[in-house]
Amino acid sequence: MIDLEAYLYEKAKSIIAQWDEEGIYAISFFVYSNEAFSYQGHENISEFSIGYNTENDCNHASAHSEERWNFAFWRHNQTYIIDPSEEGNEGIEVLFQWYKENGIENIGLEDIRSHYDANMRYIGKGPVGFYELLTVVSAVARRMQTEGFVSEKFGSIPIIVHELEYPWYVEEATARANPNGEADAFLEAIENGFV
Repeated sequence: MIDLEAYLYEKAKSIIAQWDEEGIYAISFFVYSNEAFSYQGHENISEFSIGYNTENDCNHASAHSEERWNFAFWRHNQTYIIDPSEEGNEGIEVLFQWYKENGIENIGLEDIRSHYDANMRYIGKGPVGFYELLTVVSAVARRMQTEGFVSEKFGSIPIIVHELEYPWYVEEATARANPNGEADAFLEAIENGFV
């Protein structure tokens, strides 16, 4: 059986262990699906990459500013762990084996009709396979925080689990990933509409 969480944890940890730039204030765990991504006949496949942002990158922006927290303003120094655009990427092969072992089918399918409630608020979870991966990635981040890996290397900084937008599940995943309040400023920025 594939232990996706353990696999992603070891891959992410080995990448983060190499970072030595000063002023890192946040880590990005970027989970994203795109209709252009395909693998083994499936489209709208999810990717997972990690990166970071520094105080210099955000010009020492204020604690709740869009420049500090919105990924659009970040450097985009991501390292891919799951990359559906790379032929033979080990991460995507592991992910699809995990989907199969866990009975997750119709990968990439998205039923837009079920993504909104009666008041037209977005309640969806993205295409099939996306939310499942996001949940595992959030658990990986949480483990890094609870074991002290991040704080020993950088101090108390957040791991932001996200995509390009900031829907409810990004807030949920990031809050779960940072059990000691490391992401409070980010979550407040979302709540106040700054991100």
